[in-house]
Amino acid sequence: MDGDDPRAVLERLIHERGEDCASLSRLIGRNPSYVQQFIKRGSPRRLAEGDRQRLARYFGVPETWLGAAVAAPRPAAALVTVPVLDTAASAGPGAVGEDRLSAAGIGFSEAWLRRLRPSGGREGLSLIRVTGESMLPTLNDGDEILVDGRDAGERLRDGVYVLRVDGALMVKRLAREGDGFAVRSDNPHAGPVDLAGGVEVIGRVLWTGRRL
Repeated sequence: MDGDDPRAVLERLIHERGEDCASLSRLIGRNPSYVQQFIKRGSPRRLAEGDRQRLARYFGVPETWLGAAVAAPRPAAALVTVPVLDTAASAGPGAVGEDRLSAAGIGFSEAWLRRLRPSGGREGLSLIRVTGESMLPTLNDGDEILVDGRDAGERLRDGVYVLRVDGALMVKRLAREGDGFAVRSDNPHAGPVDLAGGVEVIGRVLWTGRRL
């Protein structure tokens, strides 16, 4: 009955349910002729919000049947599609790959991404799968990590990063040590990281998701 004249709808409900106008007027705390005047004379022109709510609740119908405005649909949340790299970042010996983008991508809320990275947008973001256990308990084998490729270089600080070491991708923790940074594994049982081939910082890990 959305869109029908609320007075006609109320009159129909009263007739179908065997109610009377005076009783309904008293139900909403009005004088006995209130509902009849609304239906027959259009006075008041619209039911007050409280009256409309009580009558709709009494009859078990939507308030829109009795004149409430139809709520506008909420706009869909803006999504940012982050590309997935067709390779893995190893929490172990290292995964060699060409950092190719797969055909897949995952949509993230733009507002949520902005909380992680105030500059927003998807530029420099990518998703990479973790392999190995050297970053336990922070990262598990098979986790997906969101990497910010713009957060590297001069912006380095303590945190978890994806690195390229002698052509292999690794995910490790960088910890400030003197004028530089030490490359470490979170798993105390993991062996030392071989940095003989040199280190290139790919980006900082912002978030991780995993299968339960």
